[in-house]
Amino acid sequence: MISLYSDSIQFYIAIVVRLLIACILGGIIGYERENMHRPAGFRTHILVCVGSALVMVTSEFIFKRYSSQVNMDPARLGAQVISGIGFLGAGTIIREGFNVKGLTTAASLWAVSCVGIAAGIGFYEGAIVATVLIYLTLIVLKRMERYLSKRNRYRVIYVHSGDINGQIGHVSNVLEKNNIIIKKIEFINSESDKGHLVMKFLIKIPYDLKIGDIINSLHKIEGVLKVIEE
Repeated sequence: MISLYSDSIQFYIAIVVRLLIACILGGIIGYERENMHRPAGFRTHILVCVGSALVMVTSEFIFKRYSSQVNMDPARLGAQVISGIGFLGAGTIIREGFNVKGLTTAASLWAVSCVGIAAGIGFYEGAIVATVLIYLTLIVLKRMERYLSKRNRYRVIYVHSGDINGQIGHVSNVLEKNNIIIKKIEFINSESDKGHLVMKFLIKIPYDLKIGDIINSLHKIEGVLKVIEE
């Protein structure tokens, strides 16, 4: 009886540890997506990862509870997570003419669900290594792509500003005075950006102008809180 009680305590402690690890690992990937102003951000990735971990914990619980009575496959619920996460990933994909956006975020959601499955079943090594690789892919390879694409001189900047009438015009005027071509302007709504404007500019800058000089000029506009280059 004491041994059975001890085993139950250890099992429930393992559940808590697995869900916490899933929360942390999912948050690491979600933070990067949130920082890049993607539709699925910090909280979304945490929920996906923890939910996936819970599915695997539940599978293990059901297997231990009923395996003596019926034949069961503990991986069955996890397989449904991998196939079912597609509906959430599809919601982050946006098609604009011939361009498709959001594929990386959709892929990160699918990958995070797999991290959650690994953490939920207790495969911590795989979950941690996968998180490191996913994070490096999103950060390091993004910088490499930016470095390789410098020849076209296109840049994406995010301008955070107070909700001021005509602010987009003030920002556009500063860019145009520096002979910068504005290719596209978007308003971005993020989970953590409430109460102020977040404007996304796709710009083409002259070869003799540095992006740092542009950012400094934009910071001088009244109401501008911060400017981030993607």
